[in-house]
Order: sequence, then structure tokens, then C-alpha cells
Amino acid sequence: MAPVPRSVAVAVAPGGDEDTAAGVDADQARLHQLGYKQELKRGLSVVSNFAFSFAIISVLTGVTSTYNTGLRYGGPASMTLGWLVVASFNGCVALSMAEICSAYPTSGGLYYWSAKLAGKRWAPLASWVTGWFNIMGQWAGTTSVDFSLAQLIQVMVLLGTGGANGGGYLASKYVVLAIYAAILVLHGLINSLPIRCLSWFGHLGAFWNAAGVFVLVIMIPAVAKERASIEFIFTNFNTENGTGIHGKPYILAVGLLMSQYSVVGYDTSAHMTEETKNADRSGPIGIITSVGLATIFGWIYLVALTSIVTDIPYLLSPDNDAGGYAIAQALYSTFQARYGSGAGGIACLGIIAVAMFLCGVACITSNSRMGYAFSRDGAMPYSHVWHRVTKKEVPLNVVWLSVVIAFTMALTSLGSEVAFQAMVSIATLGLYISYALPIFFRVTTARKSFVPGPFHLARYGVFVGWAAVLWVAFVTVLFSLPVAYPVAKDNFNYTPVAVGGVLVLSLVAWVFHARFWFEGPIVNVDID
Repeated sequence: MAPVPRSVAVAVAPGGDEDTAAGVDADQARLHQLGYKQELKRGLSVVSNFAFSFAIISVLTGVTSTYNTGLRYGGPASMTLGWLVVASFNGCVALSMAEICSAYPTSGGLYYWSAKLAGKRWAPLASWVTGWFNIMGQWAGTTSVDFSLAQLIQVMVLLGTGGANGGGYLASKYVVLAIYAAILVLHGLINSLPIRCLSWFGHLGAFWNAAGVFVLVIMIPAVAKERASIEFIFTNFNTENGTGIHGKPYILAVGLLMSQYSVVGYDTSAHMTEETKNADRSGPIGIITSVGLATIFGWIYLVALTSIVTDIPYLLSPDNDAGGYAIAQALYSTFQARYGSGAGGIACLGIIAVAMFLCGVACITSNSRMGYAFSRDGAMPYSHVWHRVTKKEVPLNVVWLSVVIAFTMALTSLGSEVAFQAMVSIATLGLYISYALPIFFRVTTARKSFVPGPFHLARYGVFVGWAAVLWVAFVTVLFSLPVAYPVAKDNFNYTPVAVGGVLVLSLVAWVFHARFWFEGPIVNVDID
């Protein structure tokens, strides 16, 4: 695929105001240079762009929904110290993505970057595989977030009606699925609003996550009558996981999934660039600041939660009042011990639930923008339907496509809870693989030809890029390993099946169909 030219032919109407006389503003001109006409409303500021990424990362969502995994595999030490290890490498991924985003600020993001960086021969295939990993990871991410919210609501109802040991109401899997469907519909309706209204939810999501962490970090240790020691929080290593795994390095490795999952989704800033002002600067800033702040806020929240963990086996036991939901039980017990009632703990869970809801809103937003861009380039079945925008410049069809696919993915929960847990792995690894592919091309095929944008890493770009690529390769292998021994149907790790399935299906579709017509990003404007 030829390098993007810097000159662009744009039709200008005679007369009109200063903007019309100038042709287009800098953002629209740059988008034309990249091969696309402006179809979405460019109304987001750098703060709004950051807010969507920060809301979708949502450490309240990520840490809460995967805390059981971290507590079971390694416990406090693997979470609090493992978080710092993961954060350092995630930083490399974010910096490399920000550098590429600055050079190519389009809604397509990662698959567009791969096409431009892989070289003419490999551009279509690289773009195809990257795009499908990204969009499948995003759909799985929406599924995992909204289903986690449905499960949390079920636990809140259980505790609010007396708990599992007090005759509380335990919803069936069909009721949980119905709650999940209602959440998805609400998210679809919100994402049907114009970007000006939708940006408000992005701001609210960012504010709520920051404020929620602040409130919980102060409240939890203050209320607790019994707190874990500093030594316990940072050095206690739980090997009693009930999974038959006893090797500490192995346990620690599996436990890193919590930290890796909790800071993902920041490609949203890239997908929103066609709706963001000063996109080649605002997009990279959105990526870096959202990851940086999420890392800090997430670690503080994690330490605060772990400070009330004093009996790990009890918190993980399915026989406790929360049915084995560790964070819910810890908060409920903490308030019950202090005030004789667990209502305060349920209120804390309510704060987390609102954060999850706003995270789900941002997930559908990101899904729809990626789907819009991918279908604009003809990569999805019935692309002509999905890339349509309304008079209010909203990609409405693909918004509801994202809702339907997310619901379909969750139907696996009716058959196997273990199979459904693979959604978390697809969301994590699918997205990170799509992050790593354009970075890999940046440090290999495009090492000498890459033309940076306003934000760049100078001579450190290749070093940081390789660190990012190697880390993603490492965690991809890591999270595909067995999570219990002996391996059986009920504990089988479906991650390699799910992630490998995305790879195999995308390659099969390429060999037998897409290679005959898909050429990567399609230019839809006249370029000199």
C-alpha cells in the first residue's frame, strides 16, 4: 500500500465563511490525506477523548470482576506487586500505540495502522487479521463487562435479601441473562444519541471512576475493624487455590490475568479520533493519560480492597453469603462487623455497578466506531449496511449490531460457565494481539520508513515497541496454559481455543474469500 501523500484535493464551494474559503480545517484535511471524507461529527475535545478511554478501562470494573482470579492465584502479593510489573509493560504498549496514532488518526485505528506499516505485499492480510482480532476482542470485552454487571446486580440482590445463608434470592442463570439483555438495550439506546450527548456519558464515566476510587479507598479502611497488615498485603502468597497447581511461578503467572485485564480498552482513543479535534495530538494524549491514571488509581484501589482481606478461603468459598463473590463478601462483612448491617457494603457495590454500567456505554461506543470504520473499508459482511450514518452523524446500525453480537456471545453462559470465562480471555488477548500487530510492523517492516506525527518517541520508539511486542507474545502464551490440574471438562482453559479460533477463522476466510477482493483501507476521497 503506497505511503499516504501529504497533499489533498478537496472541493471548495465559492464564497462562504472563512472556514469554507479555507476548504477544511486541519483535522479534516489530515483525514482526507489518509483517504477518508469527514462523515462523523468532530465535536470531541482532548478531555472527551481521554474520558472515553478512561471510562472503558474502568479499574473499578476490571479489578472487581477479576479479583477472585487474582485472590485464588497468588493472592495479595501476586496482585499488588504483579500489578506494577504488568503496568510497566502496558506502558510500553500504550506509548507505542500513541506514537502510531499520532501518525494515523483514523477511526479504523489498529487495522489501518497495520495496513500502512506492513508494506505493500502484506498490507491487506495484516489489516484483515488485525481488524478481526480487534473487533472480536471489543465484542468480547462488551460481553464480559455487561455480564459482569448483571452478575454483580444478582449478588447485590442476594445480599440485600438476606444472603445465601439467610434465605436471600439467588437468581437463575436465565434471570441473569435477562438482566444482561436489559443492560445491553440501555447501552444501545444511549449510543443512539448524537455525539454531543454521548460525550456527556464519557465525561461522567471518567469522573465516576475517579471519584468512586477516591470514596472507596477512604471508606473501606476507615470502616474496617480488622485490617490486614502491610506485610500481608505485599508479601502474602496464596498457594491454596484448590486447582491442583502448587508451583509458585506458575501460580503467579496465571494471577497476572487480573492486572492485564484491568487495564485494556485504551484503543478507544484511537477509534474516536475522527470525532476529536486536533486528533493527531489529542488521540495520543488520550491513550497515555488514560493508561497512566488508570494504573495509579487501579493500584490504590487494589491495595485498599486487599486491606480487608483477612480470610482468603472464606472469601472464595461458594458457601459464604455472597456465593463466593470475594469483593462483595469482604465489603458486606466489613460493614456488618462495624455497624451490624451489611447495607453499607451493598452501597459500595452500587458505586462499582454504576462504574461498570458507564464502562459498558463506552464499550458499545468503541465497538460501533471500529465496526463503522471496518465496514467502511468493506471488511464485514453486509458492510454497506453497517457503515451508514444517520442525519445526526451516528453509525446507528452498527451500534445495534454490537448489542446483538454481545448478547449472542453471552448465550454460552447457559451451557458452560467455564466456556463463558473465555470471553474475558478473548477480550484481553484479542485486543492486545491487535495492539501488538501494528507495533510489530512499526519496528520491523516500517522501521526506516515510518513517518511520525506530532507525538513521537524519537530514537526510543523501536526499543519501546519491541518491549511491547515481546510482552504481548509472553502473556498470549501465559494465558493459554492450563489453570487447573488434572485438566478436565469443568476446568479446561478455553482461551487457546477461543483466541486460536479467531486466528484460524480469519485466515480461512482470507484464503478462500477475502484475498480476492480485500485490499485494506479503501480511499473514498480524491487524493493527488
